[in-house]
Amino acid sequence: MDAKEFGQIMDMAIAAEIEAFEFYTEVAAAVTDANMKRVFSELAEEESGHKVSLERIKNKELQNFSFPAVTDYGISDTVETPPLSMKMKPADAIALAMKKEEEAMKMYTGLANAASDAEQKNVFTSLARMEAGHKAKMEDLYNQTAFPEVW
Repeated sequence: MDAKEFGQIMDMAIAAEIEAFEFYTEVAAAVTDANMKRVFSELAEEESGHKVSLERIKNKELQNFSFPAVTDYGISDTVETPPLSMKMKPADAIALAMKKEEEAMKMYTGLANAASDAEQKNVFTSLARMEAGHKAKMEDLYNQTAFPEVW
């Protein structure tokens, strides 16, 4: 992957972070539950920070970063993607967010697997881990929301 192609991929990743920020901001504004509002506001803030980080990576201003690996329990594999609606139940909104994070994780994993340059492979692997962390957070929240009787 040459520098131009890497830049185009990073532009796509930045656009995805903007889309995620907008989604989480809209959900935070729409939900009435204070805990859900807080969670989605925090996610929106994290996505905004990711956008800045991706811009810095693209511009070679940020090179040494990594995210810890998280255990993938595969909870999102058992959940269908609910349609977006402003009348969504909290569990459905969390499920949709969980699936979006899973998609981003899979995209970065695919890019890491396709990268021949070690530095680019490291960038994409780290970004996949970042998204896996969000997915794990959403899976935990989903379990607490969808199955409150367990908690």
